Amino acid sequence: MSPIFGEAFFPEIDARLRLLNQDRVAQKQLAEQRDAQVTKLTPEYEQKILDARAQAETRVSERAELQCLKQETRNISRKLVTAQSLINEKSHQIKALEAEKRALEIQSNESPKFVLGADVNSPSYQALSKEPESQQSVSVVSDETKLIAFYLPQFHRVAENSEWWGPGFTEWANVARATPNFIGHNQPKIPRELGYYDLTHSGVMSEQVEIAKLYGLHGFCFYHYWFSGRRILEKPVDIFMESDIDFKFCLCWANENWTRAWDGDTKNILLRQKYAEGDAEKFIDGMVNYFRDDRYIKINGNPLLVVYRAKDIPDPKRWFSIWRDRVAAHGFPGIHISVVDFYDITTPEEVEADSLVEFPPHKFNGPQNHPTEFPSMTNPNFSGGIVDYRKMIAQSANRPRPSFAMFRGIIPGWDNTARRQNNPTIVINSTPKLYGEWLRFLRFQARQDHPNPDNRFIFINAWNEWGEGCYLEPDQRWGLSYLEETLRGKHFDEGSEPVGIDAARSRLFDEIIAQTEHQEGPGASLPKEALAIIAPPSQMAVRTSTVLRRWPLLHSAARYVYRRWHKKVSSYHG
Repeated sequence: MSPIFGEAFFPEIDARLRLLNQDRVAQKQLAEQRDAQVTKLTPEYEQKILDARAQAETRVSERAELQCLKQETRNISRKLVTAQSLINEKSHQIKALEAEKRALEIQSNESPKFVLGADVNSPSYQALSKEPESQQSVSVVSDETKLIAFYLPQFHRVAENSEWWGPGFTEWANVARATPNFIGHNQPKIPRELGYYDLTHSGVMSEQVEIAKLYGLHGFCFYHYWFSGRRILEKPVDIFMESDIDFKFCLCWANENWTRAWDGDTKNILLRQKYAEGDAEKFIDGMVNYFRDDRYIKINGNPLLVVYRAKDIPDPKRWFSIWRDRVAAHGFPGIHISVVDFYDITTPEEVEADSLVEFPPHKFNGPQNHPTEFPSMTNPNFSGGIVDYRKMIAQSANRPRPSFAMFRGIIPGWDNTARRQNNPTIVINSTPKLYGEWLRFLRFQARQDHPNPDNRFIFINAWNEWGEGCYLEPDQRWGLSYLEETLRGKHFDEGSEPVGIDAARSRLFDEIIAQTEHQEGPGASLPKEALAIIAPPSQMAVRTSTVLRRWPLLHSAARYVYRRWHKKVSSYHG
């Protein structure tokens, strides 16, 4: 019998098989050891997992508690604001009731004085029984002027700002790092009740609206950023549209270029307006959904649309004509186009718009409003401008009534140091009381110029322009004072109203002088005669400046010469 094939030719197979068996045994032992280790470690890992879950639950619980605390804080803030508003309202009512009570007491204590032999129709009876003017009752009425505050929907993260300014950028970064430029300069601006908010967080806008309504505002005018179909900073307005917040609103197309200088110039452009063919139709069609909202502000049924820089549009008359046709096609009776009173425009007819919106500090920051004394500068690199708030008020009051429709504008203050540390425009001598007197005058003027309260608007620049130092929201320095002054003018004594605009202007100037008699700081004293001659810049100066803006160097030289000349003329008249 022949031998087996493997045994005859491959004697090493047995050795290999033995090695394989040994490997299997070793692997089995290793597997058993691993199983033993796993069995041993499993409780430990399970405990760690349980601990991690417990820690996570603790964190969730802590976050929930933190959210509850934040909500309680917001509720307390709202209650405080509500209480303050009620106190203000009750104060006005108490003052009115006290005045009526005094008048009634005097009337009841004073008996008619008869002249012997005189009847009730005699002149002597009427003269002696007449109630003195000082004893006449007070008639407090409510002003129906609608206050609209411009609203900046910027304070949240967007990809574009992260790309241009750094990851997570919002303008709070600019606001927080601003530093004083002179002695007594209030920088940085620090918010109070609302804090450094994020407008994408639910509840923030509800709180803003609650405060705005408590202090007499009618609505917000949201800035709308649209670049040939591309929207930016749209989330806050979208959140508002999806909400049931009961507050009026309109939109302002902020149609200037986005630049690194924050001023819409033609250098260092980050996002450019193209005004491409078909953009007029696309833009207005995109606005229709806003117009259909019941909260949207309308004038005689026509939705109000504000345009920031009308003359930047290559052919604004054609654009506005297209808008009117498209809006009518969507079923509206028309559209009310109001253009901002920018440096290059003087009447709405120039672009076939319906009205002009005054927009301080535009046209209010010229040499006629420079302070007589400048503050003591601490920034050696400062090259900006300083403007006296009181002179701005005087210029506003001295502006003659135009022949066209115009909505007056007001600012609580202005200081864009946060955006331009070394080259800002800063308004000094602004206080809540002066703001309140200015607004009181504009309310009176609006009642004179617009008898129909439905078409009576005043625009406030702004609700929350923190980067420009231009806001009504409460801050650490003034608290709720600007809001309180906004509400104060809501009620007035009809019997003590001035007779005509000249009397109202004189009263305003007297208040400015009275409130600044003991004021410390540059140019504290300001005579009434100086206020009376401050007027808006001449139309010739405005038009010349508009033309020269095409050549920046020539424009800068001409502006320098004009300001030096104006300073000499002002000194001569002084």
